[in-house]
Amino acid sequence: MSTIKISKPTKTIDGAIRLDGSKSISNRVQIIRALCTDDFEIEGLSTSDDSQCLQSLLANLDQESFDAHHAGTTYRFMTAFLAMQQGSQVLTGSDRMKERPIGKLVDALRLLGAEIEYLEKDGYPPLKIGTPSGQKKQEVSIDASISSQYLSALLLIAPTLPYGLSLKLEGNLVSRPYLEMTLAIMSHFGIQHSWINEIITIASQEYVARPFIVEADWSAASYYFGICALQKGSRIQLSGLHQESHQGDHKVAELYKILGVESTWQEDGSLLLEQKGTERTILDYDFIEQPDIAQTVAVSCAGLGMKGLFTGLQTLRIKETDRIHALQVELQKLSVFLTEMPMRFSPKKGLQYYMIEGKANIEKVPSFATYKDHRMAMAFAPLAILFDIMIEKHEVVSKSYPNFWNDLSSLGFHIEKVG
Repeated sequence: MSTIKISKPTKTIDGAIRLDGSKSISNRVQIIRALCTDDFEIEGLSTSDDSQCLQSLLANLDQESFDAHHAGTTYRFMTAFLAMQQGSQVLTGSDRMKERPIGKLVDALRLLGAEIEYLEKDGYPPLKIGTPSGQKKQEVSIDASISSQYLSALLLIAPTLPYGLSLKLEGNLVSRPYLEMTLAIMSHFGIQHSWINEIITIASQEYVARPFIVEADWSAASYYFGICALQKGSRIQLSGLHQESHQGDHKVAELYKILGVESTWQEDGSLLLEQKGTERTILDYDFIEQPDIAQTVAVSCAGLGMKGLFTGLQTLRIKETDRIHALQVELQKLSVFLTEMPMRFSPKKGLQYYMIEGKANIEKVPSFATYKDHRMAMAFAPLAILFDIMIEKHEVVSKSYPNFWNDLSSLGFHIEKVG
């Protein structure tokens, strides 16, 4: 992997981007297709490493060993999928994947009859998954405060279980929109469910094969909101997004309005972003339902010199890297600080807050580490509208957005390999 230098010779931003398909939607639909009796066409499938990895694994189900690499969603979905298949398989991943917990999902699957062993450290990948012994329970409780992907993994296989599934959500639910997305996609394929209080119930039933079109990725769109926020007069037109979206990150449009970015739907279905300026000096936001855009917003605040009060960041500790720590280290290169506030100073009782303070300031061209995290690379890229920057191991963006650097170039950014 190499380092690139990004510059913007002219500060004007006026261009159009056709966004790739949503990774989150693509992965859910691929699991459903694998569970369907009949095949169906998926249009607009994400070209991300994660989605391509899942596609490859599902196309080769006769193998004895499956490697999900860095793909967290792929690993969790494949754990549930393989747990209900015949035969014995090993499911492994990268070194970082082996540090990401899987125990709560495994515990729930074992109650549903799964035969799963830990091959190294208890509670973590890799796993040895055998032929299920038969469904033991119909109702399963799981901690909903760790990862919505555990919940989605269980719901996706629920219709195929002999007795269906009643999933009881315990604790504070994180990333609720992703769970709602899963159920909405399942409904497209004929699956009925009920969600009453903390219990989601899905009876045993069959998926109905139907063609599916994947909408563009709102998480990817967030980086262009970040670019617009840092340059008044910017105009970027984004294609492929849906106005009525099940992706939680569509809230980025409302959030960035606070940062001065107006977004308007055009007659052709595209979304036009325009920087109108803002007089706000502080951004107070709970990211519990949109954790994937927290890094982008933090960098926007740094570039604008806007103080931030962020909560709902707890899941960032177990992502591709510890994203809170990574942000703290890299923002310091700009003389900007992300600080964990003592609980006694929390604006809302019981919530952990972080404060971001300072305005991006440099003495030399900063070089940002990416920590094997695609979102670190793309979140910091918009700063190039203000001053030259360097991004280390820039190829990491292929995990979710392989064409990102080409799309950035199309907006007039100059990208040069320097190491």
